[in-house]
Amino acid sequence: MKVRLFAALREIAGSSLVDVEPSDAADAASLVAALSARYGEEFGRVARAGAVVVNGERVGPGRRLGPADDVTLLPPVSGGSA
Repeated sequence: MKVRLFAALREIAGSSLVDVEPSDAADAASLVAALSARYGEEFGRVARAGAVVVNGERVGPGRRLGPADDVTLLPPVSGGSA
């Protein structure tokens, strides 16, 4: 399964697109856990605070994943002006 990474997650992983074995990503939570084990605690901290987007929709940790799903991990977003 291909997973797109943005901003801080991309920087930590060193790539904007990573491969994850489907067996390591039965659901969104196990996907984040597998990538955290691969890229370290800072990746995990940022990923857990951010969002998992599957097929264009933000999903919760229990969302089941399939090999054909379009998966993106987004770090938390802040900003704006007063």
